[in-house]
Amino acid sequence: MQDYSLASDEFLSRQRLLVIAPHADDESFGCAGTMARIKKLGGQVFVVVTSVGDLQHYGDEEQYHFVRGEERKAELARVMELLEVDDYDILFEEDELHERLDQVPRRQLIELLERDGRLAMDRVQPTMVAIPAISYNQDHEAVFRAAHTACRPGLPKRKAFQPIVLAYDNTALFWSLEREKFHPNFYVDISAFLDIKVQAVCLHASQRRPSIHHSSPENVKHMAYSRGKEISVEAAEAYMCLRFML
Repeated sequence: MQDYSLASDEFLSRQRLLVIAPHADDESFGCAGTMARIKKLGGQVFVVVTSVGDLQHYGDEEQYHFVRGEERKAELARVMELLEVDDYDILFEEDELHERLDQVPRRQLIELLERDGRLAMDRVQPTMVAIPAISYNQDHEAVFRAAHTACRPGLPKRKAFQPIVLAYDNTALFWSLEREKFHPNFYVDISAFLDIKVQAVCLHASQRRPSIHHSSPENVKHMAYSRGKEISVEAAEAYMCLRFML
């Protein structure tokens, strides 16, 4: 029986992954296991979080729970240290833009992701880009649209080209319009890295939800097991492959 793990390890070890996340925690829900595996194998990982800011959440004991952007930034820093990423950046820290990225001109978002941001594609030159799958959240949709455009093909001598472009999973994607449903066709075995993924999600402590909630750490683990069963491994992260060029 052919062992595909060696080929997979060799492939991932050569990747220079750029993860683009609407908010701090999306990178962990979607890609923490993949990031940890790539780093373990000697590849490189960079993360761009689009927005961090103050926000009121629905609470468990009170109707509303206020979370400060500085708290989210501190949580993100701990996650980035855990995952040993090569570098990370936050594009917007203004409270008035958090959860309002649909009000930012798309051209501005594209330019930040493509060439103007500190970890823009032109500078990082990623071989693999992971962007959020489109969802009901207005920030996720805005970032998906901008990142998808930023990854458009062009002349390689004039514009950075990303051979692999993936849209990553999220625990909230079940609440999507039929035409926007998430249909995974690219998987990464994270069986050896599931504990790190769950730990990363838990480090975003202000976002932690009780076990019955779809974004709870317990459900993150359940989803990883479910995705794993789809490809006959213990645990996996799933993606929609938007481009794969060899």
